[in-house]
Amino acid sequence: MRAVACVTEDAERKPETPAEEDGTTGLFTALGKMLKRLRERAGLTQRQFGELVGYGPDAISAMERGVRITRPELLRKADEILNAGGLLTDAIPEVEAAMKKARTRHPDWYRGYAALEGEAVELHYYANQGVPGLLQTMEYAQAMFSRRRPLLDEDTINKRVADRLSRQQVFDRWPAPMCSYVLEEVVLDRPIGGQTVHQGQLMHLMRVGSMRNVEIQVMPTGIEDHPNMGGAFNLLTPQKHPQVAYTEVQGHPRLITDLEEVRKIADRYGIMRAVALPPAESRALIEKKLGEL
Repeated sequence: MRAVACVTEDAERKPETPAEEDGTTGLFTALGKMLKRLRERAGLTQRQFGELVGYGPDAISAMERGVRITRPELLRKADEILNAGGLLTDAIPEVEAAMKKARTRHPDWYRGYAALEGEAVELHYYANQGVPGLLQTMEYAQAMFSRRRPLLDEDTINKRVADRLSRQQVFDRWPAPMCSYVLEEVVLDRPIGGQTVHQGQLMHLMRVGSMRNVEIQVMPTGIEDHPNMGGAFNLLTPQKHPQVAYTEVQGHPRLITDLEEVRKIADRYGIMRAVALPPAESRALIEKKLGEL
């Protein structure tokens, strides 16, 4: 097996997001508006409705805004709870078709990784610059893309934010994949998007970190001996396949499948997890930083 290197320049010229490629944005925007109207008619808050269907208020908000897929199982529950009379369940065939297209919705350079991430049984991330995409709030993602150079137009920013948030459906799968994160402390200190966005992002890290299948660890800035100075990376274990690694430096993504290369990266990640603060102490540190804002 060999490492596959690709360049993102074509992706910049020819973005292929769900809205651009298969038109699913309109479907989920319409479903989201419908869901919100029915929820409000029933007199339920997003939190109350989320408790009934098994989702958090942030996820419900994202669905109502059309930036997150309303999955078939949610539509079935919602139709009954909100007394929709089949209005929501009638949309299930279109939703299922859109979910099938999701496997190929990303730009060519990203499709291999996106497909692996969507089916992985284990997901491990090391971040040293910003919060990883699967952990980002909508506002944080918006700020990230808005400040990207060269500048992106508003339509492209919105589409890329929607794509990024749609990847977070990985947390809704069952059985849930085991996820771990090692975040450099500077990631928690960098106020991307301003104080309000930064505060919301730290609160979101607290919420996601409380999930049973997610562990977030912080690498303190004061650590003297760091086992990895080569940049951020992801490690994925797809179903019934060997572990792979993914890196992206200055717009050049690389999906690494060579077993020896992956082993070395996994070894470094294991050392980092041992050196970083344990999940409970990391959570306490995030909470402390929140209190200081």
